[in-house]
This record gives sequence, structure tokens and C-alpha cells, in this order.
Amino acid sequence: MPDASASPRPGRCDPDPATLLLDRPGVLVRRLHQVHSAMFQEECAGIGVTPVQYSLLSLVQAAPGMDQRSAAAGLRLDRFTTADVIRRLQAAGLLGVAAGRDRRTRLLTLTAAGAAVMARMQLPAARAHARLVAPLPAADRAVLLRLLRQLVDAHEAEGAAAPKVR
Repeated sequence: MPDASASPRPGRCDPDPATLLLDRPGVLVRRLHQVHSAMFQEECAGIGVTPVQYSLLSLVQAAPGMDQRSAAAGLRLDRFTTADVIRRLQAAGLLGVAAGRDRRTRLLTLTAAGAAVMARMQLPAARAHARLVAPLPAADRAVLLRLLRQLVDAHEAEGAAAPKVR
């Protein structure tokens, strides 16, 4: 019977499953997104707005009357997902939708309730963003944002097409 106190085979290091994938950028990006989503939900608890909904409301607040296509482009989401987010915000009374210059164009505005929610969310959302990067020195925060933006800009077209179902 082998000695239970003996170390693994010489030259072999059994990896810790919890850290096995942490040298893969995709895993780290996905995990960081999970962390930020949890922080956002914690800071904005009780408001009932998701991070994507908050992003859409932020776009419309910055550009009232923007069309749905521009909103989808700003969110970096496909038009169907964006339409679903818009429907949910409209049903919640936070977003107004009006017909545009043709029957396919839909123009977006914040309702009074939407503006109130955005005012209420500014500080908690900012706290979530700050908490995410708080472990980094201030100079590194700017570097992180610059590098993330550089990667997103370089790969912008990669996520634009609908994924192929296999």
C-alpha cells in the first residue's frame, strides 16, 4: 500500500483546480465581469435595474431621442437583445419609446421615473465601479482602463456578428 504522506510523483505538481484556469485572459475577463455584476447588484440593491439596463438608461440620458439602432451600437449588443432591454425598461415605466421618421425607427427618452431612477443610481453605480478597481494603485487603474479599451477597440468586429450555432 502506498504511503499516504508521500508527495505526488517526482517532477509533477498537481494543479489546484481553483487556480488552474487563471492564466487564461478569457477566464479572467469573465470572472471580473461576474465580480463587477455582483458589486453593482449589491450597491444598487432594491432599485431593480441591471447593469445592462443602467447602461442603456445612461446612453439615453446622455443623448435623449437616440434611436434604437444607436442604442444597440452603444451597448455593443445585437438589436434583438437591445429590443428586449428596451421593452423591459418601457414596461417598468423608465423609458419612453416614440416612432421615428419611418415605421422601423424607434426613438428613446427617459421618463420622469427613469430620470429619478438614474439620479438615485449615480452614487451606488459609481461606488460599484470604484470598488472593482480599488485594489489597484491609482496609476494602475488608468493603465488597466487604457489596456482594456485597447483590447476592445482592436477586437471590436469580433463580437459584432451573431454567433454560429453548431
